[in-house]
Amino acid sequence: MNRSNPDLLAAADALRLKPRGSSQGGLRQYNERVVLQAIRLHGALPGAEIARVTQLTAQTVSLITKRLEADGLLLRGAPQRGKVGQPSVPLRLNPDGALAIGIKVGRRSMDVLLVDFTGAVRQRWTLDYRYPDPDQLLAEITARLAGITTQLSADALARVQGVGIAAPFSLGGWQTLLDMPPAVAARWPQVNLRAEVAARTELPVSLIKDTAAACVAELVAGRGRSVQSFLYVFVDTFIGGGLVLDSHLRAGLHGNAGAIGSLPMGLAGSAGAAPAQLLSVASLANLEARYRAHGLDAAAVADDRALQSGWLPHTQAWLAEAAAAVALAVNSAACLLDLESVIVDGSFSRPLQAALVATLQQALDGYSWEGVTRPALLPGTIGSDARALGGALLPLHANFSPDRDLFLKIAVD
Repeated sequence: MNRSNPDLLAAADALRLKPRGSSQGGLRQYNERVVLQAIRLHGALPGAEIARVTQLTAQTVSLITKRLEADGLLLRGAPQRGKVGQPSVPLRLNPDGALAIGIKVGRRSMDVLLVDFTGAVRQRWTLDYRYPDPDQLLAEITARLAGITTQLSADALARVQGVGIAAPFSLGGWQTLLDMPPAVAARWPQVNLRAEVAARTELPVSLIKDTAAACVAELVAGRGRSVQSFLYVFVDTFIGGGLVLDSHLRAGLHGNAGAIGSLPMGLAGSAGAAPAQLLSVASLANLEARYRAHGLDAAAVADDRALQSGWLPHTQAWLAEAAAAVALAVNSAACLLDLESVIVDGSFSRPLQAALVATLQQALDGYSWEGVTRPALLPGTIGSDARALGGALLPLHANFSPDRDLFLKIAVD
């Protein structure tokens, strides 16, 4: 898979949370997207409030909302009577107005989500495995796409905007840690995942790095709606992350911006020995290994057993080690990027997330913050679904978000 991923770069460029329109002519589609984005960010709004938020005229908003209602993208709520004047009618997104499919291909599991226009998950399918085998995964994707096509009505199927895939750049990497057969690992560099999925559906297909997809979900549907600049930390089999600056997902030249898993944990040795990377210390794979070494079910990393007797001592040891390593990464990132916040999420239980955030907060206390502002530490709001949800949001965003550059490209094409 090409590490300079054009799908990832295009997806990052499309993310702009600025619901401000123009009353100039020739921007009908753009202004429609501005109105939809304003309602997505603020919830149900009456026409007068939409005009205030978007800085469009009341007449323009009235025309736009009527068209969006006719297209099935907006629904009218019950009239709300104020102290004076006519009652206002709030407008909200129609959940059935558009659908999208998100596929997360991970190192331990695959999730397929059917997501509606509001970002709510309509259906979910999960396949667990010891390591990712391309034949098994492509067969499962084929079956799920066919099942979705069969179960949806013709009208609902016509409203499916596309398929977004969230996957690590190197699914065949770190084979020793994953206990992956060398023959399976050797096949992944020859697999073009986006092209393989595109051959199995008539829908448009996009691909994004898995942790960047999770960051997209937090940016569009979580805390990112109110936090403009943050480092996103996602703890999974391997820890990774994403970077948001000025409400934009920053992919970087090769799509690796925010790839904190590769951060070194120290200086290179005088003999040329490379220091360990963050992912070799603070990943859930490390916690799984601790459990297996003591005869415990490694699947407990994802549920409440991680903080129960038997597993708890090993979880606490991992928390201390992982938090110390992540704290070093956060301090370094804050010095370089002047971040507003650090958001921590992962494919673990909410109690374990809270325990990691608390332990990380204590670890950050050990650093000198003189000359740099310490970023706020916040728990993420999406959880394990973040990667697949982020994938599903890509086609929704591409078709309904007010990105001026994307609008002009569509108009030219």
